[in-house]
Amino acid sequence: MITDEEWQAIKTNDATYDSKFRYAVKTTKIFCRPSCHSRLPKRENVEVFYHLDDPINHGYRPCKRCRPTDAFVSNEEWTQEIETILQNNYQQNLTLEELAYLSHGSESHLRHVFKKVTNKTPQQRLTEIRLDVAKHMLVTTDKPVEKIAMEVGLANVSYFIQRFKHSFHESPKQYRKQHQKTGC
Repeated sequence: MITDEEWQAIKTNDATYDSKFRYAVKTTKIFCRPSCHSRLPKRENVEVFYHLDDPINHGYRPCKRCRPTDAFVSNEEWTQEIETILQNNYQQNLTLEELAYLSHGSESHLRHVFKKVTNKTPQQRLTEIRLDVAKHMLVTTDKPVEKIAMEVGLANVSYFIQRFKHSFHESPKQYRKQHQKTGC
């Protein structure tokens, strides 16, 4: 449980606490120095560590912005973290701004690094994930196309159908009919 003193240090980006503890954000699996200028997380999502190696031992990765281990996070490692965030949050309205917040980086740097490593923009990858999940749902459920579009984070059904056709060369209904028949 985070104390009021720890929370105040995090809220005010108090650098005098940098040598005393690190804080980790449970929802992003990232840890920071108290002085980090990333957006303030929800208090209930914060975990505090007084042994500076403990966050890594608990599965957290260092923030790319404040570098709490004084080491750089490789572009490949950061890209994998962004991929994990996309995979786990595809249903949400995940803007580049929100993605940058969740991965503790700037929007322009995130877009540049992700594209350099994957040859896709984060938005292209997000659409790809959504369409792959939709494809699976079309074959394994009887949910209407409109419901599937909503569940994968594409509330505009016309746009969903257009993107699906562009990617798979058939409409969602045609895909369902063809693949439910063959069991593929």
